Amino acid sequence: MLTLDLSDKKALIMGVTNQRSLGYAIAEKLHQAGAALAFSYQGERLKEEVERLAAPLKALTFQADVTRDEELDQLFAGIKETWGELDYLVHAIAFAPREAMEGRYLDTRRQDWLLALEVSAYSLVAVAKRAEPLLKEGGSLVTLTYYASEKVVPRYNVMAIAKAALEASVRYLAHELGPKGVRVNAISAGPVRTVAARSIPGFTKMYDRVAQVAPLRRNITQEEVGNLGLFLLSPLSGGITGEVVYVDAGYHIMGMELE
Repeated sequence: MLTLDLSDKKALIMGVTNQRSLGYAIAEKLHQAGAALAFSYQGERLKEEVERLAAPLKALTFQADVTRDEELDQLFAGIKETWGELDYLVHAIAFAPREAMEGRYLDTRRQDWLLALEVSAYSLVAVAKRAEPLLKEGGSLVTLTYYASEKVVPRYNVMAIAKAALEASVRYLAHELGPKGVRVNAISAGPVRTVAARSIPGFTKMYDRVAQVAPLRRNITQEEVGNLGLFLLSPLSGGITGEVVYVDAGYHIMGMELE
């Protein structure tokens, strides 16, 4: 029987806010495989909840707002001081103001567009740059994206543009970190009832429609995202980099549904 032993690995998970976060689902699988964990969170308001979630996984916690270079510097300095190295990084960070997702994309304000791209896409570049000196050969980065980067999903608006930029960044980072033996991939997950997802206008309709159309005729679970995250981080996916891997019950393969 194949056993995945990651007891000598160290992983930083960025963007966990609650127990239903997809980043937390990946963290649980890493913990089960024996990896040492650290969580980063945006600000003081999330500190208590993230520390509560970290406790059963024996995870370290660090505060870091990805829009502030000095806080990112402090985060990775803390990782270096504590561990000296890093094997895995999970980037589960995205944000766009709700008003930018309620109206027409055509009406997106400049400041909302820039904020969404900075938090949701540039942050991967910013953390990868700081993680690079700590990452060992065989290291792996995983981020979270969504199908709206490729096809129009009404109301996803500026977040779709941010996810498209994120996916392009995955490819460029995979190219540049590859010679060091570090891989970079993205998980494109179907709709999951997370707190963040429920803030998307029309999410319930989206969720129900996917279950009707997807080949498996259902939605996915947090655990399925966690399993894919574990696979993409671990040596089991050692030859895979620069990819967007779907876990959406097959929804993305459908072109038309006539039943």
